[in-house]
Amino acid sequence: MYAILDIETTGGAFNEEGITEIAIYKYDGHEIVDQFISLVNPEIPIQPFVVKLTGINNSMLVSAPKFYEVAKRIIEITEDCVIVAHNADFDYRILRTEFKRLGYDFTMKTLCTVELSKKLLPEQPSHSLGKLVRALGIPMADRHRASGDALATVKLFQMLLEKDVHKEIVKDFIKLKIEKGLAPRLQDIIRDLPNVVGVYYIYNEKGDIIYVGKSKNIKKRINQHFTGITNSAKKIQAEVFAVTYEETGSELVALLKESQEIKINKPRYNRAQRKTIFQWALYPEVDKDGYINLKLHKADGRKKEITSFTSLLEGKNMLFRVTEKYHLCQKYTGLYETKTACFQYKIKECDGACIGLVSPQEYNERVKAFIKASEFESQNMVIVDRGRTISERSAILIENGIYKGYAFYDLNYQITNIEVLKNILIPMINNRDVKNIIQSYLRKEKKPKLIKF
Repeated sequence: MYAILDIETTGGAFNEEGITEIAIYKYDGHEIVDQFISLVNPEIPIQPFVVKLTGINNSMLVSAPKFYEVAKRIIEITEDCVIVAHNADFDYRILRTEFKRLGYDFTMKTLCTVELSKKLLPEQPSHSLGKLVRALGIPMADRHRASGDALATVKLFQMLLEKDVHKEIVKDFIKLKIEKGLAPRLQDIIRDLPNVVGVYYIYNEKGDIIYVGKSKNIKKRINQHFTGITNSAKKIQAEVFAVTYEETGSELVALLKESQEIKINKPRYNRAQRKTIFQWALYPEVDKDGYINLKLHKADGRKKEITSFTSLLEGKNMLFRVTEKYHLCQKYTGLYETKTACFQYKIKECDGACIGLVSPQEYNERVKAFIKASEFESQNMVIVDRGRTISERSAILIENGIYKGYAFYDLNYQITNIEVLKNILIPMINNRDVKNIIQSYLRKEKKPKLIKF
């Protein structure tokens, strides 16, 4: 859990400031599960420049609770949490000072979103909260008030968690749980997981990721891991300490994230998936009569492929659909071996390219139409898919045939141009696997929305 907070103070000399307002949002990595917002009577005057900045004046605080009256609630909501704030040193120092005046040693682990944003968003010219949220399209209300700033920090932290592809933030939190000796049982882990689409991460007691997977239903899939009887399932059951997840809403985003996370984190029990899963590929070959044949072969990195598949069966199924859609001949797509007419010609579903009734030029135009529709090179498009909530969408950016990454955006803040999308993009690595994942997804009958630019 994370206690994401913001504090407004009276201003004044170092360590003599008093708290005028505090907002704390308890965040489990996915949603806010508790909150505490209150004005606080600091029992000292507010500096004039602070009144002008925040709009909080002395008269507003006369009937507000004093710090000792809210101290217990602050301890309760931050228990077993990591304190997160924008410029965490300041907020944490102010809290420790107030508790010290009460004779209580308030000691917590902290995370600063200024430092995290410098590390994970190095391209941003400014890392002040106001300028960051504007650049990233994060809605913000009540600037310089504790609640507005804290809520904006929650949304910023959520984005930083997504940008942290090496999972350093989550790993540190898992290690904190290990230090405290919190060892959850398998059923406790399953109980806390949701029935959502996303990517999940299984950790051992050292805080290492031992398995990464994706699922349309994370809770159901983890339950399968924990009740499985295969050797790999039993090894995971013996070593698991914690499970975290990232909801994606979109199955395509989950597939792309899973592929990258496995290659980056190299989990022990994902060995088979560290290499490419697309072992079969489709290649164009011109025969002696000048017809372009479509051939399924084992993938060969030295040859330029049209697309690729996880199995020979998947490739053949796709070829049957392509043959029908583009009026191709099963003889030239490798689906019917013959030296004369193909079977489809006999039942009048092929117009006779197999026996020379269609010229190579005319037939090859059909093949080229399929290849052009399948190719990625020089394509510029955004694939719009489901988001994590009903009011959100995901966007996958392809620029000049290169997969750039993905983003989530609120429907109230429509993506109007590519530059806006690039600002909130989670950058991802482009490789053969992601290209084939996207091509495979676009081949589905229920296609997502495409925006070409």
